[in-house]
Amino acid sequence: MKANKKNWYDYFWIWVILYFALGFFNILFAWLGMIDFLLPLLVAVFGGNKWFCNNLCGRGQLFSLLGGKLGWSHGKPTPTFLISPWFRYGFLIFFLIMFGNVLLQTYLVFAGARSLKQAVSLAWAVHLPWDWAYTAGQVPDWAAQFSFGLYGIMLFSLLLGLLAMVLHKPRSWCVFCPMGTMTQGICKLKNKAEK
Repeated sequence: MKANKKNWYDYFWIWVILYFALGFFNILFAWLGMIDFLLPLLVAVFGGNKWFCNNLCGRGQLFSLLGGKLGWSHGKPTPTFLISPWFRYGFLIFFLIMFGNVLLQTYLVFAGARSLKQAVSLAWAVHLPWDWAYTAGQVPDWAAQFSFGLYGIMLFSLLLGLLAMVLHKPRSWCVFCPMGTMTQGICKLKNKAEK
């Protein structure tokens, strides 16, 4: 019996590793994270489905690889409260507030009301100095500020996903991923409109 043939997009897990490695050395690469924000939404809007989540999501692929093939996951069922709509939508709101805060901080630096903070914040609680990853003057300070903020959101969500993967099934993160929740909402609205 033939093994499942790999598609070109089955290797997007490499993108996740590359993204974090590049951002570690130069924070301006964090702007590439906007691809992870926009592409799933565009696929849902124009495709009306969650094809991105099921096939293209490098993060989900990475969790499957680490948790499944490499055995880092305990394989326990995902707790039902993580799957519940109130948790998923609450978590989405939390992430949208974090992203809104990144935009606000970026605007304040742009307007000159605040100076550039060369730190990566994880959910406002942990501030990691990241000054080696940026040399002042490469881009306007507001562009660098956005990079630090976006990288913080991406790193925080990766750490949560890894924790969920280790404690539960490999892709437990996917059931409450904010992008997955948004794409599911878009698909529901699109399907309702077409009916």
